[in-house]
Amino acid sequence: MRVLILEDDIIIARYIELQVKNNFPCTTAIALNNAELQLTMSEMLPHLVLCDINLEEDQDGIRLIEELRRHYCFEVIFITSYQSKAIIEDALKQKPLNYIIKPVDESAIYAALKLAWPTLEANKEIGAFRKKDLPVAELTSMERRIMHHISQNRTTREIADLLYLSPYTVKNHRHSICQKLDLKDGNNALLRWVMQNKELIPAID
Repeated sequence: MRVLILEDDIIIARYIELQVKNNFPCTTAIALNNAELQLTMSEMLPHLVLCDINLEEDQDGIRLIEELRRHYCFEVIFITSYQSKAIIEDALKQKPLNYIIKPVDESAIYAALKLAWPTLEANKEIGAFRKKDLPVAELTSMERRIMHHISQNRTTREIADLLYLSPYTVKNHRHSICQKLDLKDGNNALLRWVMQNKELIPAID
């Protein structure tokens, strides 16, 4: 698992990194500002970003995460001294796995990541990639149709009936899509990918 810590206070960042590495099997990196963040994101492709909301130079961590998610797929846990309902509601729009209130301590960091870890493990194979690099353009017309129906949470049987295909044929198309998106068959990997990336599903013909 790859974890990126976005925190402009190097002492706090190092403390968080130590707690994460001591308790979870992962590699870590620290970004102290937006410039370091952009560089590290492209090189590391983290599965999880631990993001401070209030950064130097009046940067807003929530807006940074919102912008990054237009280009990358990853999970986020926000870290902040803010406790106002308005800030929390704004942060929740990014669907974070958790929310840590400063001052951070060992137990708070551990609890936040421990609760988030099952989701990270489940989504590991479909996370941490550049959205702009996804080979959706390689999908056939039928594969686009099937992805559209998957995004509507339809089963293989339902898709087969709607497209006048056999369930076996739909399964073959799903297998082909998984190969093109570099996903493993089984464990609903394709369904999770589609639900997390609906905005990338090509329009059907």
